[in-house]
Amino acid sequence: MNRNPKHPGTRHLPRGLDILYEDDQLLVVDKPAGLLAVGTPTNRTRTAYYMLTEYVRKGNPKSRNRIFIVHRLDQWTSGVLIFAKSEPVKERLQENWTQVKKTYIAVVHGRPEKNEDTISSYLAENKGLKVYSTNDPSRGKLAHTAYKVVKQTPKFAMLEIDLLTGRKNQIRVHLADIGCPIVGDRKYGRPDDGYRRLALHARSIRFPHPQTGKPLAFDAKPPSYFRQLMDEKE
Repeated sequence: MNRNPKHPGTRHLPRGLDILYEDDQLLVVDKPAGLLAVGTPTNRTRTAYYMLTEYVRKGNPKSRNRIFIVHRLDQWTSGVLIFAKSEPVKERLQENWTQVKKTYIAVVHGRPEKNEDTISSYLAENKGLKVYSTNDPSRGKLAHTAYKVVKQTPKFAMLEIDLLTGRKNQIRVHLADIGCPIVGDRKYGRPDDGYRRLALHARSIRFPHPQTGKPLAFDAKPPSYFRQLMDEKE
């Protein structure tokens, strides 16, 4: 839908990454689950950032072309991810981040008490790098997560989530707070979960183009894993 049919350098497309849109300012991709967005001390090359840097250089390691990280997704969260092709574009997008609308899909254990609601709390991080909710505004940053139930089975609920603020692990913490942790969440989920993949997907993102102001909208279909979970029998 949003792919440029004259997309240049197709042979350099990174394996596993689907490029949804590209111009001289932006790269918008559909990141698969399991792929890091950016490097870690132990993994610097198997990342979306590294692969897309190689892509914009078209195989020329001496090229000055590079990309810049605008926002991030957790390693096991799939979906739409934006990169900028210059630092000014990155800064422009980040400065106007309140204009960006992000929608996620999650499959959770159980069912929320309310079919539609907004979860709010202050989020803080402990020394073990685990995020938690607190009512003390001096200890955390205010976060809001809106959701609605779109499908229900005896075991799971599928939720559509509007991320109203962008705190670390926000969706995962808030859904665990209401007793409906995301399926496959090893950090905030059930100890006996047993599912190997986090069922969280960044389905869509909408924002004005940083140069022209033209509204842009990109969507990435949830992986088949989500449908398999909702079809799962007791």
